[in-house]
Amino acid sequence: MTAPVFVDTNVLVYAIDLAAGEKHAAARRWMDALWARQAGRLSVQVLQEFYVTVTRKLRPGLSAADAQREVRAFLPWSPVEVSPAILERAWHVEARFGLSWWDALIVASAQAAGCGTLLTEDLQDGQDFDGVVVCSPFRQGPEAVG
Repeated sequence: MTAPVFVDTNVLVYAIDLAAGEKHAAARRWMDALWARQAGRLSVQVLQEFYVTVTRKLRPGLSAADAQREVRAFLPWSPVEVSPAILERAWHVEARFGLSWWDALIVASAQAAGCGTLLTEDLQDGQDFDGVVVCSPFRQGPEAVG
């Protein structure tokens, strides 16, 4: 796996949620592989969603300080920031594929980051969004992405 892989919020959350059982184990395998190969990418949107989820929705959740430490740990992954170009791209993706706005913004960010793979459980495994292919972390392991 040398090509960058865009990671959605749900994978980050499962990677720290010990109560998630097999999903936790699968997410950890992915995260370990992405860190080892320096292939992980994400967006500021993903980091925002992660922070809210682990501090307000996850039970037991993280303290604000622990969540901030987790978010800061991902800064080397060059988080994509929403720009006018990404907004335009997201509107195109939303209209073309009928995605929700937030999913379209994730796909547009993955495209902007040069990722060929989007790691998420929120979209259909194998679906191709103009060169960004969805990979379910719970159906495929890290070895599936080259």
